[in-house]
Amino acid sequence: MAMSPAGGGFNLDDDDMGSYRPLSEINVTPLVDVMLVLLIIFMVAAPLMMVGVPLQLPKTSASKVAPPKEPLVVSIDKDGKLFIRKTPIEQGQIVAHLAEIKAKEPDSVVYVRGDKALEYGRVMEVMGLVGQAGFGKVSLVAEGAAALPKAQAGSAGK
Repeated sequence: MAMSPAGGGFNLDDDDMGSYRPLSEINVTPLVDVMLVLLIIFMVAAPLMMVGVPLQLPKTSASKVAPPKEPLVVSIDKDGKLFIRKTPIEQGQIVAHLAEIKAKEPDSVVYVRGDKALEYGRVMEVMGLVGQAGFGKVSLVAEGAAALPKAQAGSAGK
């Protein structure tokens, strides 16, 4: 009684060719060997490809780029008090103060931050004052929303 290997093939002791079964397993060893060789080649060649063309760049007399300025933030706390860059200011003085800043920093963007307890109208009033000072680029700042629980998420859509 002859035994055939587990992977298939045919039994040489058997005379009839009907017992031939093809080998169904794939030998991945050569594939892994080739991939490892290619990986090593690319690991060695990648740093060499990063080198640019050797040049001697010309000198320039242009001034260096100035570091970014502190953003212009107008804040309104829950009591309705106004702040410009953490400095408290009265509502009657805000337009004049912002106009001075506009003269120094003409391309600034103003960020308006308002406490969530404030009425919408109060925030819009302050945005109007910022517009009166001559700023055309005004953005509202909000805190990123945390993921709502399923019970609140279902009622928020209604």
